[in-house]
Amino acid sequence: MESIKIDGSFGEGGGQIIRSAVTLSAITGRPVEIENIRSNRKIPGLRPQHMLGVKILSKICQAKVDGLHVGSTSLKFYPSQGVDMQLREDVGTAGSIPLILQVLIPAASLLKKRLEIAITGGTDVPWSPTADYTKFVLGEAFSRIGIDFSLDIKKRGYYPKGGGLIETKILPCKNAKAISFLERTTKSAKMVCSYHDIQEETVLQEVSDAKKILEDGGFEVEHHVKEDDALDIGCSIMVFSHDDSSVIGSDMIYYKSMSGMGKAVARKFIESNMGTDPSLSDMLVVPLSLIPETSIFRVNQITKHLETNLFVASKITNCKYGIGKLDNGFEVRIVGSSDPGMQ
Repeated sequence: MESIKIDGSFGEGGGQIIRSAVTLSAITGRPVEIENIRSNRKIPGLRPQHMLGVKILSKICQAKVDGLHVGSTSLKFYPSQGVDMQLREDVGTAGSIPLILQVLIPAASLLKKRLEIAITGGTDVPWSPTADYTKFVLGEAFSRIGIDFSLDIKKRGYYPKGGGLIETKILPCKNAKAISFLERTTKSAKMVCSYHDIQEETVLQEVSDAKKILEDGGFEVEHHVKEDDALDIGCSIMVFSHDDSSVIGSDMIYYKSMSGMGKAVARKFIESNMGTDPSLSDMLVVPLSLIPETSIFRVNQITKHLETNLFVASKITNCKYGIGKLDNGFEVRIVGSSDPGMQ
């Protein structure tokens, strides 16, 4: 089968293209060649944090991979048949475990395979969804598609030391379904906060600030704060809500200062008042591009990550998509290919 060529400099031009392309390649069985990887970045080419997800995925779908080394600006991924696996892996740095799981969860489930994996690395690090967001927001959204997984945070791993541990069990998808996330109707929200080596009163003040903004916005808030063991100083705060027509989350991690962290998380959550939040919107594209029915979601803004995933998905699956402007945001429609070549 001829490889599908993907320009790795398109859109956000980073690791997102790699993750989405190899995931869809594994599921559909269509080989991909990614060129110009991170060509517009200060340090171009593959970094260690990009490589582990591809490496693990290649084990699951017994793929042949060329160009999988640090600094590589091109990658060739030739998948074969998927297999059930139990694995233990170590990123070796504070590289994001949630970003690795963005590759493994839809791939294993939609290949109808069972994967049990323990990964050591970063659980709550910059430029990545937190472990709690992955568990409570992505987990809920994916379950409505038919992709089920459990996630157990055994130990937190903050930047720069990492050392966190997440154990995940991914189940075979029995029936993938289209979704419709149009508008948040609930006024109930949950807030979770984990921290290490930061004064408790400082953390509680940020949680209190977030709670006040949420309550002033009309939300009833249930919150949970926990000090966790970790190798490094760190904190993550996440607010989320679920209802029949929406799944929305907002998260933030400690970076040099706690000041204003709680307020920022709460305001971002309140602003995401449609069917989903900007971060989740791009994560939905990969599975939805493989479902022949029409999926619809509404979001306040169109991000580079969303544009990038729509581009990559259409190249590999031949899905159709459209973006319509609304008074207060955007509506995205995706119709997956009826013949995506799924194995």
